[in-house]
Amino acid sequence: MAASVAYVGGQLQYGVNFCRGQGYRQAVWVPGVTINGCLQRELSWSCAVSKFLQIRRCNFSHYPVRENWKSFRTVTTSAYLKDGSTKYFDFAVIGSGVAGLRYALEVAKHGTVAVITKAEPHESNTNYAQGGVSAVLCPSDSVESHMQDTIVAGAYLCDEETVKVVCTEGPDRIRELIAMGASFDHGEDGNLHLAREGGHSHHRIVHAADMTGREIERALLEAVINDPNIVVFKHHFAIDLLTSQYGSDTVCHGVDALNTETQEVVRFVSKVILLASGGAGHIYPSTTNPPVATGDGMAMAHRAQAVISNMEFVQFHPTALADEGLPIKPKKTRENAFLVTEAVRGDGGILFNLSMERFMALYDERAELAPRDVVARSIDDQLKKRNEKYVLLDISHKPREKILSHFPNIAAECLQHGLDITQQPIPVVPAAHYMCGGVRTGLQGETNVRGLYVAGEVACTGLHGANRLASNSLLEALVFARRAVQPSIDHMKSSTLDLSASNLWTQPVVPKSLGSDVMHKILRTTKEVRKELQSVMWKYVGIVRSTRRLQEAEQKIGELEAKWETYLFEHGWQQTMVALDACEMRNLFCCAKLVVSSALARHESRGLHYTIDFPYLEESKRLPTVIFPSSHMMSTWSSRQLHQQPMY
Repeated sequence: MAASVAYVGGQLQYGVNFCRGQGYRQAVWVPGVTINGCLQRELSWSCAVSKFLQIRRCNFSHYPVRENWKSFRTVTTSAYLKDGSTKYFDFAVIGSGVAGLRYALEVAKHGTVAVITKAEPHESNTNYAQGGVSAVLCPSDSVESHMQDTIVAGAYLCDEETVKVVCTEGPDRIRELIAMGASFDHGEDGNLHLAREGGHSHHRIVHAADMTGREIERALLEAVINDPNIVVFKHHFAIDLLTSQYGSDTVCHGVDALNTETQEVVRFVSKVILLASGGAGHIYPSTTNPPVATGDGMAMAHRAQAVISNMEFVQFHPTALADEGLPIKPKKTRENAFLVTEAVRGDGGILFNLSMERFMALYDERAELAPRDVVARSIDDQLKKRNEKYVLLDISHKPREKILSHFPNIAAECLQHGLDITQQPIPVVPAAHYMCGGVRTGLQGETNVRGLYVAGEVACTGLHGANRLASNSLLEALVFARRAVQPSIDHMKSSTLDLSASNLWTQPVVPKSLGSDVMHKILRTTKEVRKELQSVMWKYVGIVRSTRRLQEAEQKIGELEAKWETYLFEHGWQQTMVALDACEMRNLFCCAKLVVSSALARHESRGLHYTIDFPYLEESKRLPTVIFPSSHMMSTWSSRQLHQQPMY
C-alpha cells in the first residue's frame, strides 16, 4: 500500500507514502519504509512519533491593537547567555501566534525563553482569525458530538485519539484564556455567547465579536510582556534549524535567524525548540493569511529531516471579500484577502450567484452550513459555469443591530468601500486559508527530530484529517501548545547547553558584497518568480485538480526553481547567503513541491483534495499521506539547510 514519488534531475527527492490503518483510528507506518535507517511497523498516528522516539532513545541515554505591543524588553537583558551574534536559551519558540505564546508562558516557569517572530509580535494568523474557538461549553452539547462533527468534516481521515484529546481538553484551555484576561462575548443571560458555524451540529463557538484571534493574541501578548523569563525578538526571520546527526537520530539544537531591521544574522542555541510558525497561504496569489505566512516552518522542518504529512489538503476559505464586487475599489492590491468569517453563514447568511439565485442546496443538503470544502467547491463550480468573478453572501435579512454587534469588523471594512452589509449582499470568493497538513507530530507535539516540537498550523496532528472543521484551528493550537510543555521541560532538564556549539555550523552571511545594484536585480527577479509560482499553484493546484494539471505544475515549478537559482548564482549569490525575499522564496518553492507531490500521490477525492480523475472516495485509500526524509542529497538550494550546502 505504498505509492512513491521522487523528484529527479535538479528537483527535490523524497518518498510519498500512504500509511494504512484501521480507518481514521490508526495510521500505520508502511512496512519496508526506512526513516534514517530505522524500520518502523504497526504504529498508530497518535503514538507513532512517541514510540519512534522511545525506540530511538533506547540506543543511548472591538479590541484595539495595544501600543504596549511595541514595548518589549530590549535584547540587552541578562535573562539569557549571549556571545556576540549567538544567544543561548533553554527554550526557543519560533512564532508569536496563539501556539507559540501559550507555550512560552508555561515553559518560562522553568527556564529562559526566546520568542522569535518574523514581523511585529501580533502579526500572525491568530490575529486574523475572526470566527472563534470551538469548545463544548453548553450542557446540551457533548464531546462525542464535537468529535463526530470534526471527523465528518475531516472526511473520516482524522485520527480518533487526537480528536478525542482536543475535544476533551478544549474547554479547560478556554477557561485558562479567560483567567488570563481574554474577554469573550456574553449573552443576555450572562453566559458565554456561543455561535454556530458550518459543519457544527451545536452552538459551541466562543468568540469576541468577529475579532476573536485579535483578542486572544492581546491577552497572551500582555502576559508575555510581563514575564521576566521571556524575551521577544521581533523582526527576526528564522532561516534554518540547526541540526546534527547522533547515530541514526537527527537532533535539533537551535535556529539561525536574520534580523531584518539590522540585516545581521543571529544564532539561537537552545535545549528545546517549538516550531509554531503558522501556515503557507502565500504559495497562492490570494490568501487570507498575513504576509508572514510563507511556509517557513514546514520548509525548515522538511530540510531538517522531519516527517511531513497531508500537504495536499489546502483549505480554501469559501468567503473572502471580493474586491472586484465592492462599490469603491481598494486603492491598492491587498497583501492578504479580507476574511468574511464562517459565522456569517452560521448566523443565517445566504449565498447567491449574481442572478440572485440561491445555489448551495443544489450541492449539499446542509446548504450554507456545509463544511468549507463543500462550500468552496460549490462556489468554484458556480463561478466557472457562469463565468463570473464572485458570488454574493447576504445577511441583510437579519436585524441591523444583531449584524453590527456580531460582525463589526466586517461591517466597517465593507462600509469603507461603499457597501452596507445591513442592506446589501457581500461579494465573496474563495481564497487559500489553512494548511491541514504539516510537520507530523504525536500527542505531545513531538516530532521525529529530537528536541523539536511543533504546534499550530505548522503541525499535522491528525485532528483535521482531509478538511478542518470551522474554529478548530485555535483550539488545536491551544491544546497542543499545552501538551508539548511537560515533555519539553523534561527534555530541557536532561540537556545541557554547549557554549562552543555555535561553531559547529557554517554561519549564514548577508550578501553585502554583491552591491546594491545586483541585489536590486535579484530582489526584483525574486518578486516576479514569486508571482509566477503563485499563478502556477492557483491555475494547476487549486480547488479542483487533475493528474495532468498536477504533473504540469510539477514540471513548471521545477523549471521555475532551477531558473531562479541559476539567476541567483550567476549574479554572485553564494550557497550560504541570506536575504528575506530569497529565503521566503526558497520556502515557498519547498512547500509548493510538497503540496504537488502529495496531491499526485492521492488517487481519490477526499475532503479538500478533489481531482476529476479520481472523483470518488476510496475506502482503501483512507490513509494519511506521509513524506519521509530522504537519504539522498537534495539537489536544489531551496531543499537543503544552509549549513549543509555543498561548498564549491
